[in-house]
Amino acid sequence: MSVAEPRTLPQLIDEAQRVLAICNACCYCEGYCATFPALQRRLSFTEGDIRYLGNLCHNCGACLYACQYAPPHEFALNFPRLMAQVRAQSWQRYAWPGFLARAFESNGLYASLATAAGLVFFLLFAAWLAGPERLFAAHSDAQGSFYAVIPHGAMVAVFGAVSLFVLAAFAVGFARFWRDTGERESAFTPGPALGAVHDAAVLRYLDGGGDGCTWPDEKPSFARRTFHHLTFYGFLLCFAATSTATIYHYVLDWKAPYPFWSLPVLLGTVGGVGLLVGPAGLAWLKRRRDPDLADPSQRGMEAGFLALLFLTSLTGLALLAFRETAAMGMLLVAHLGVVLALFATMPYGKFVHALYRLAALARFRLERRRPPEHTAPE
Repeated sequence: MSVAEPRTLPQLIDEAQRVLAICNACCYCEGYCATFPALQRRLSFTEGDIRYLGNLCHNCGACLYACQYAPPHEFALNFPRLMAQVRAQSWQRYAWPGFLARAFESNGLYASLATAAGLVFFLLFAAWLAGPERLFAAHSDAQGSFYAVIPHGAMVAVFGAVSLFVLAAFAVGFARFWRDTGERESAFTPGPALGAVHDAAVLRYLDGGGDGCTWPDEKPSFARRTFHHLTFYGFLLCFAATSTATIYHYVLDWKAPYPFWSLPVLLGTVGGVGLLVGPAGLAWLKRRRDPDLADPSQRGMEAGFLALLFLTSLTGLALLAFRETAAMGMLLVAHLGVVLALFATMPYGKFVHALYRLAALARFRLERRRPPEHTAPE
């Protein structure tokens, strides 16, 4: 039997149902991650079940090398690639508005960089109109160097509008995903929700059952887990730096820029280093990974997300280093443009996997409190 690569959504769903039925009968990979215990709770699989399981999969790759039905067996099971294809399809299905998701489907890298370039140009034009002499002049920290180039009110208005739009897009996508899974309970049930946050924070299932992901090849390694942690916590530290600076500005009436030894700058610096090393490491691993583990159509989306994270950190650290020089204005415009692009593309690029994976982890914890559907309650 020869199994063709699924091309359309119906073909993808049919292939997923075939593969999940075989995996359900085998059960060899039960200890690798949460996906296999979750699928074993079912005798049949709806489209919502398939998307839930796809987002629960962390793509560690252990099951592909352990599977007795993987190619060249006639069943030709490739569970990691199939789940990656399901994830990509679900991200596009639940995105709002949908036409923006389609722009990243096959041209993620170009769409991300084009968005960043467009926003940088827009901010550069606005700063030029406000006063070219301020854009290219050196300002001391005491003079409020950042706000001398772009007024604080303008920054708040632009970032506030983008943030509200992104939050709305996330809320709509999350609600659509949760509805399609068919889960009766709320995703915000305290116990399971907090457990899901913990599982995501420690990357509980990104270890291939304990020995590490099979990246870049069959030999287990914790390199992917390490680079993911650097990226994840680097992002959180940068977010904490921004939040702390907001408290400084509005509560304590301390205006930016802040001293190098201040909490916002320390948090941002450490987080920025993490966002340099983590995305660079992940990009390096992706170039060396076994192509059988990946969905080729997602390469641009993944590259675009990693590029924006790396550029956000690079421009931010450069701005910190040269903030009292004549280069500050251009670096500020570049940094703000890249950050805006990162935020604006979050609901449509690779970042959105975190939202649906968190939802999948919450549902996994919810359903573990109930007997499987094919088991009669005691």
